[in-house]
Amino acid sequence: MANVVVIGLQWGDEGKGKIIDLLAEQADVVVRFQGGNNAGHTIVVNGKKHIFHLIPSGILHPEKRCCIGNGVVIDPAVLLEEFKKLEENGVELTPERFLISERAHLIMPYHKAIDLAREAKKGKTKIGTTGRGIGPCYEDKAARTGFRMIDLMDKSFFEKRLKTQIEEKNFYLTQYLKAEGVNFREIAQTYFKYAEKLSPFIGNVAQFLWKAKEENKNILFEGAQGTHLDMDHGTYPYVTSSNTVASSICSGAGFPINAIDTIIGVCKAYTTRVGGGPFPTELTDSLGNYLREKGKEFGATTGRPRRCGWLDLVVVKQAVRLNGVQKLALTKLDVLTGLDEIKVCIGYNYQGKTIDYMPTSFSAIAECKPVYKSFPGWKETLKGKSWKELPHTAKAYLEFISDFLGIPISIVSTGPSREEVIQ
Repeated sequence: MANVVVIGLQWGDEGKGKIIDLLAEQADVVVRFQGGNNAGHTIVVNGKKHIFHLIPSGILHPEKRCCIGNGVVIDPAVLLEEFKKLEENGVELTPERFLISERAHLIMPYHKAIDLAREAKKGKTKIGTTGRGIGPCYEDKAARTGFRMIDLMDKSFFEKRLKTQIEEKNFYLTQYLKAEGVNFREIAQTYFKYAEKLSPFIGNVAQFLWKAKEENKNILFEGAQGTHLDMDHGTYPYVTSSNTVASSICSGAGFPINAIDTIIGVCKAYTTRVGGGPFPTELTDSLGNYLREKGKEFGATTGRPRRCGWLDLVVVKQAVRLNGVQKLALTKLDVLTGLDEIKVCIGYNYQGKTIDYMPTSFSAIAECKPVYKSFPGWKETLKGKSWKELPHTAKAYLEFISDFLGIPISIVSTGPSREEVIQ
C-alpha cells in the first residue's frame, strides 16, 4: 500500500469515509490533514452507523495509529464528544493510538458566535456555512492571532492572549454584528479543563510521520470536504475555509509530497452539494427528490438536505487533474438502480460552444447548459455482486466514466456497509 491519499472529487459527501475505512485495513497510520468539524464521515460496520467529524475514521481498526495534522482546526468540545461516543462503543482512545498535532489551531467560542452572526446579518446572501466557527478560526490563523493546541499547555500565555482577543472579538460582535459577546473567565476555565483531558494526546505529528516513513510504514491520508470546496480552486466564495486538494498534505501534515505513492479520488455515481453555490447538473424536480431520499442525502454534520443532480464529469475531471488522481473509487452506484435512464454531463454549452471546464465567473457558469450523454439503467440489485456479475448496463456506465477521466476504477461501492464493495 505504501503512502496513499484519499481525496473527494466533487463538493464533498462523496463517501470518502467508507473508502478510508476499507483502505485502513492495509494501513499502519491514518492521518486527517485539513478542515474541521464542518465535515463528517459516515461508516456502517456490522449494521451500526458511526459518524466522525474530527477523528480519522481508521480509529475503528484497533491496531491502527491515527493522527490529526496541523492543518485541521479543532473544537475541543466536539473532539471530546467523539472520544465519549467511541468509548461507549467499546473503542478506547489512548496516546499510543491517537496523536494530535501541537500546531493544530483551536476553534474558540467567539469563532462560532461570529460565524452565526455573520450569516444572520447576510440574510439571503449567506453562503451556507455550518456555523461551526471554521472560517473565523482559519482567519485568525492567517492573521497570526489564533491559538494552537500547544498554547493550551502555557496557562499564563493563553490567558494573556485570550484577554486581548476577547476584547477585540466582543467589540466586533456587539457593535457591528449586533450579537451577544462572550465571557473571558468562562472560556478560560473551560479551555483549561480541555487541556487537562487532551494534553496526553498532543505531540509533533510531522516528526512522527517522518519516522513512520523511515520505518516503511503504510500511511493513509484522509481529506475532508471535496476538491470543488477548495479555497483556491473551488466555486469561491461557496467553498470551505481550507485547501482540500491532495498537495495540502505538505502544509497540513508536514509530509513531503514526493513520498506519496498513490492518490485515490472518490466520487459518487451522481452529484450532490450542500449549501449555496453553482451546480450545473442539479435536479430540482421529483428525480432530484428521488436521489435524495434513496441515497439518504442529508448532511452527517448538519442534517441539511443535499442538493442532488446527475454526475458531472466536467467537475470530476477538473478535480482529477488538480489532484493528480491515479485511481478512482466510485460510490453509491446502487442508488441509481431502478432508473430507466441515467445521464452524465460531458461538457457545457456556453455561448454556442461546448467547453470542457467550469468557468470561474458566476455569470458565465449561469449561462452554461450541461451537455448530457444518456445510458440505459438497470433493475437488478447490486448487492453481493462481483464485477463480472454486474448488469451489463451498469458496467457500460462505469467503463465510460473510467475512459472519460482517463483513470482506472479500483473500487465500486454498492451499498453503505463495509461488505458492499467491489475491488
